[in-house]
Amino acid sequence: MNMTKSLTITGLLLASPIGVGGAQAGDELGSYVARISDRDHHASDGYELSSAAQMVRQDRANWHKFHRRDADDQGDDWFRSNDDRAYLERMLKRGGAMSSSTRNAIVNGEPLIQVDVYSDSVHVSILED
Repeated sequence: MNMTKSLTITGLLLASPIGVGGAQAGDELGSYVARISDRDHHASDGYELSSAAQMVRQDRANWHKFHRRDADDQGDDWFRSNDDRAYLERMLKRGGAMSSSTRNAIVNGEPLIQVDVYSDSVHVSILED
């Protein structure tokens, strides 16, 4: 892990209510809900995205950077910068971040998802398909 990412994670932990008490690896920082709509299936320059991880990352770019928000989208305190969203995408590609049925629902539809954010991982679940 590079120094910038380490400082970012440390800052997130300190800014979270859990961080005040000294968060341990795996502690939940919080969660947000988002609709993965058609606009999240395309990169900002228009090309079609191919993975669920890319689409969830694009949803956060649409929220934070482009202000293209779906009615069901909620904000988050963790993925404001491009570097933070790249880190999100890497975490989403890890085993256990989402099931294959969740990945399929995101890639092939416009589900409402919940993203649970932990100090060292994320977990995505479908709220409405």
